[in-house]
Amino acid sequence: MCASPTSIFDDWKELTEDFKELETSNRTYLEKLDEVDKVQKKCIEHVGKQKYRLGIISRNLKELKKNDHDKGQVEELENKILKRTAHLEEIEQTLPKKNGVYLRIILGNVNVSILNKEAKFKYKDDYEKFKLVLSIIGFIFAILNLCVRFRALELCNIFLLVWYYCTLTIRESILKVNGSKIKGWWRLHHFISTVAAAILLIWPDQTTWLEFRNQFMWFNVYLSVVQYLQFIYQRGQLYRLKALGERHNMDITIEGFHSWMSRGLSFLIPFLFVGYIFQLYNAYVLYQLSFYPSATWHIKVLSWMFLVLFIGNATTTTLVIPSKFKERVKQRYKLMSQVILKRKKFLETGAKEPKKTE
Repeated sequence: MCASPTSIFDDWKELTEDFKELETSNRTYLEKLDEVDKVQKKCIEHVGKQKYRLGIISRNLKELKKNDHDKGQVEELENKILKRTAHLEEIEQTLPKKNGVYLRIILGNVNVSILNKEAKFKYKDDYEKFKLVLSIIGFIFAILNLCVRFRALELCNIFLLVWYYCTLTIRESILKVNGSKIKGWWRLHHFISTVAAAILLIWPDQTTWLEFRNQFMWFNVYLSVVQYLQFIYQRGQLYRLKALGERHNMDITIEGFHSWMSRGLSFLIPFLFVGYIFQLYNAYVLYQLSFYPSATWHIKVLSWMFLVLFIGNATTTTLVIPSKFKERVKQRYKLMSQVILKRKKFLETGAKEPKKTE
């Protein structure tokens, strides 16, 4: 059934009125964007001034300490400076930052700062899920390569590793810009892994590769399992941090919680160190293969890379473990103190404390 001419012109008139409202809203939107940009620049300028003057005051405080000035006043001011510095860091999380050197090379001067808290959570959530999904795909590829010998399938598996680690370096650089506290070694680890995977990709299909092939596939299988366990551990950690009200802007909580998470770190550590020993074993086997008559330069370079990965991973994890346990104890005491404080306030009201249910 055809519409009447009158209704068509009425629809156009109504659409025109709606478009005028859209234009008005768009002008307001552009004005607000310009206003936000000006306020952002002003805040960045103030943060810079605060940091500069705090540095001067801190240096002067050191001089006062040497001159035996009133220790109470000096300590009080030092505590205030620490609190102000922490507050400034929180403010900086809400402001755009310049890209690092790596991101400037890859993306140019595109602003990758995520200013909305919910958007930060979603990005971190997407990052974690990306790692999990690629670990599962890598696991499947490795199993298939152990079952069949097909060169194209091997190359697909290794190319996936190159793309995966390369993508991780970009995603982690964006996380770093947005305030994530990723340790420098773990980022460097992924850069080294990208290069190692690229060398594996161009390693000629010779006797030496056939000797190392199955071992490398089993290594990928184990690595996928460990990455899944890390994902589960972090999920529990973030749940607990949320419960304590200590969640960082770039941390997210993924649904679900397991009872063993409170001792999850102890559960995870042996799996991590077995993986590191596997890396050392890879380095040893590659070193032995480098003496084969058909050996190429790829083998020696890969041997050194696996050795560097073993040393870096083992050292960093060993240094991090004590701080993680201290953090866990701190969280436990904080939770206990919160419970005691709530109970104390409840008793101070004069009300009877409710009976505990069995």
